[in-house]
Amino acid sequence: MDKTAKITVVVVLILAVATTIAIRENIKADSESEFPIDAIGNITFNEGPAIDTGKVEKPNSLPWLIELGADKCVPCKMMAPILVELKKEYAGVFNVASVDVWKNPDIGRKLGARVIPTQIFVDASGKELYRHEGFFSKKSILATWEHLGVNMDKRQE
Repeated sequence: MDKTAKITVVVVLILAVATTIAIRENIKADSESEFPIDAIGNITFNEGPAIDTGKVEKPNSLPWLIELGADKCVPCKMMAPILVELKKEYAGVFNVASVDVWKNPDIGRKLGARVIPTQIFVDASGKELYRHEGFFSKKSILATWEHLGVNMDKRQE
């Protein structure tokens, strides 16, 4: 390899490292702004009570479907209308929440997101019942709730 090629490789590596550092700092700054974790470590959502990630403080009468995704992720975008439908149609059966883990990386880490989208099925007391990674159809989500013993007869029409 000639001298010019070696210098080019070094410059590219330096730029890659600098870009990585800048991206990490930007993510860190974003995660420090709006972080919906209460004082005891429960994730709180605007539409409902705390979702427990380890301890139970305020049990809710309904279980939760928590979707970990991102607004620029293609499978997550495919999940969005499904989640909206589920939230409307099954309002009396289970709660639905979605967390953008690219905007809130600390929540993603706290909930153990390895892949997005990830759907976490949580009982009314805050205990995780089941986890699925990747796109999950409405039919499969409903079948999972039924398998977990959730009474789907309380559906909102």
